[in-house]
Amino acid sequence: MGHRKKHAPKRGSLAYIPRARAERWRARIRYWPKIEGKPRLLAFSGYKAGMTHLITIDNRKGSFTFGKEIAVPVTVIDSPPLIICAIRAYEQKYAGLGTLTEAWAQNLPKDISRVLTLPKASKTEEALGKIQNSLERIQEIRILGATQPGLAGVPRKAPEIIEVKVTGGTVKEQFEYAKSILGNEVKSSDVFQDGQWVDVAGISRGKGIQGPVKRWGIRILSHKSRKTVRGVGSIGPWTPSYVTYTVPRAGQMGFHQRTTYSQQIVKIGEDGTEVSPKGGFIRYGPLRGSYLMLAGSVPGPSRRLVTLRHAVRAELGPGQPPKVEYLSPQAR
Repeated sequence: MGHRKKHAPKRGSLAYIPRARAERWRARIRYWPKIEGKPRLLAFSGYKAGMTHLITIDNRKGSFTFGKEIAVPVTVIDSPPLIICAIRAYEQKYAGLGTLTEAWAQNLPKDISRVLTLPKASKTEEALGKIQNSLERIQEIRILGATQPGLAGVPRKAPEIIEVKVTGGTVKEQFEYAKSILGNEVKSSDVFQDGQWVDVAGISRGKGIQGPVKRWGIRILSHKSRKTVRGVGSIGPWTPSYVTYTVPRAGQMGFHQRTTYSQQIVKIGEDGTEVSPKGGFIRYGPLRGSYLMLAGSVPGPSRRLVTLRHAVRAELGPGQPPKVEYLSPQAR
């Protein structure tokens, strides 16, 4: 018999290398879609409260369960309003986009001083004038928004500052829109609507340092194996005499930034008590204010900040939100 090649596919995806810890516990948006129309914000942030499920009528044409009742897992996001703290203008530089200047609002909440030192009022007027006189140089207008953890069910006082791009219209129209919301609160209903498709970015649950069996999914060797049974059989050949990056090794697992694409918003509400289960969500408690309900799961544990962005891929299925026939009173 001739030699038969053993089929040994790669275990574990190399798409997420390096699997290092995220720098912060909030996600950073690296790409913004282009949307035509009036100026608007492209993202919003909230705290993951937990999961439950609902019963709805399947409205996906071509599905085997079209027109029938199905159970859909949903994630509830506690979404208190964002405070628009500043306007940041970007210009094109040799190495890419660079900050031209930023104008900060006045009379902001004292909790923001836990994160940074606010500039004086005179610098705000100066920065707004500089942006107004440099509109032909500006490529993008973004805002800096501060979360309000005191209105959510998280044991935290210091807010998180997130950067959100303004899109639609000309740069002048984007700047005028940003000035109109500077220092004010923006709700999730001002950014999204029911049935809309969004991308959710968050930091996954951290699991510390793990071995290659759990981290990469390799096989456990025979109990008669030399030296180890929960490691790879060989870390590499004699030539080249080094360990390549593709070899499964022990290291950090979890606490990575991950993005889930094209998730549908089932409902946006103002009263969180209508979706809170009996006794509140596990490790979170009851919701007290506005919320977002998403179909499916999102990265990270409860109480972690997640960022919702307008979908960058083609929308899947109808844009109409599913009709909620029954919402489970128990949390997962």
